Amino acid sequence: MPVTRAAGALVASLSASFLATALVTALGAAPATAAVDEPPRPPFYEAPATLPPAAGDLIRSERLTFLLDPLDATSLVRDATRVLYRTTDRTGTPIAASGTVLVPNAPWVGVGSRPVIGYAPGTQGMADRCAPSRQFSQGIEYEGVVMEGLLQRGYAIAMPDYEGLGTEGVHTYMDRVSQGRATLDVVRAAQRLEGTGLSASSPVGLQGYSQGGGAAASAVELASTYAPELRLRGAVVGAVPADLGAVASHLDGGPFSAFAFFALRGLAASYDIDLAPYLNATGRATMDAVEQDCVFDLLDNAFVRSETLSADGRPLSELMDEEPFRSVIADQRIGTTRPAVPVLVSHSTLDDTIPFAVGRAMARSWCGKGANVRFSPNVAPLHVGGIVPHATEAQLFWEARFAGIPQVSGCWLL
Repeated sequence: MPVTRAAGALVASLSASFLATALVTALGAAPATAAVDEPPRPPFYEAPATLPPAAGDLIRSERLTFLLDPLDATSLVRDATRVLYRTTDRTGTPIAASGTVLVPNAPWVGVGSRPVIGYAPGTQGMADRCAPSRQFSQGIEYEGVVMEGLLQRGYAIAMPDYEGLGTEGVHTYMDRVSQGRATLDVVRAAQRLEGTGLSASSPVGLQGYSQGGGAAASAVELASTYAPELRLRGAVVGAVPADLGAVASHLDGGPFSAFAFFALRGLAASYDIDLAPYLNATGRATMDAVEQDCVFDLLDNAFVRSETLSADGRPLSELMDEEPFRSVIADQRIGTTRPAVPVLVSHSTLDDTIPFAVGRAMARSWCGKGANVRFSPNVAPLHVGGIVPHATEAQLFWEARFAGIPQVSGCWLL
C-alpha cells in the first residue's frame, strides 16, 4: 500500500477507534499485593503453582475473538491466540504474564520467514479488566487500529499485557525492566506457540508508543543481554517517557494527571514502598481508586494537583527528589544503554503529555553511546495525534529492516 493511502487509512481507522472509545467512556465501560480487592479473574489468567523452566515458556493458550471495533466492521479475519507465559519481574523473580499473539491468515510473501513484532501497548490502566488480551474480544482496544497496518503487511504480532495487568497483583506501571522483559518474553512465547508458523528463526521487531514506547525502548536496551537469541532487526519507539521525573512534573494538575498517579502506584508496588505515610486520606483513597481504573477513567482524576494528596502538602515532584523515590525514578531512566540494532524515534513537538525534549534527550543519549538512531520530530496535534506519523513511519522502517536494508543514522542531526 502506498504511504499516502496507508496514512489515510490509518487516520480513518483512528477516527473510528476514538469514536468507539468515546462511546465506551460515555457508557461507563509473588506478585505485588493489591491494596483493594480485585474482581474475580477468568480462570485463564490464574498462574499455576509451578511455572515452566524458562523465560518465554508457555503456560497455556486459547483462541480469542479479535475485534478491531465493537461491530467488527473493518478488521480482517485473524489467527488470534491469548497466551499465559513465564516472564521475570524487576527483581529477577519468575512470574506469569498474559498477552496476545496475532498471525495473519494470509501467507507471508516477503523475504525469509514471517517476522513477528513485539508490540508494546500504550497505557491501558491499572485494573485487570483493562488488559488488551481481554479488550480485544470486546472491540475496545485502541491499539488495534495501528496493529491493523502491520497485520495487513503480513507481520505477526506478540503483545504483552505487562506484569499484573490481567494477572494477579498490581500492574507495575512504568517499571522499565518489568515492561521490557514482558515484551521480549511474549515474543519468545509467540515463537514457541504451535501452529503459528513462527519459530526461533523468525525476524523480530519491537514497537510501541507512549507507555508502549517506554516498554519497547527498554526492551531494545535489554535485548542483547536478556534475550540475545532473538533475531532482532530494529525498534520503533514513539513519545517515550524516558525521564519520569520530568514527565510527572509536566502532568501534575493537568488533564492527564492520572498517568502520574498510575506510575506512583505501580512503582510503589514494584519496589514494595508503603505510600500511606506520604499521603493524606484523600491521597490514599485516590491510590486505591486508580488501581481499579482503565484509560477510559482518566477524567476521574483530571486537573487534580498532587499537593492536595500528600501528607505534608508538597507536590509529587518534590517527593520524587527524596529517597526512596529518587532512586526509583532514576532506575526508570531510558537512554543509558546502547541499543544494538537500528532504532527509529518519533515525537511530536506539540506533545501535551510527554515533553518533546524528553524524547529528544533520550535519542541524543543513545547517539552518544554509538547507537544507530534516526530521530523523527513531527508537528502532529498533541500526544494522541503523534501516533499517526509514528505508525506511518513504522511501516517504511519495517519494510527496509526486514528486507535487509541498513538504516542511515541521523545522529549527526542531533
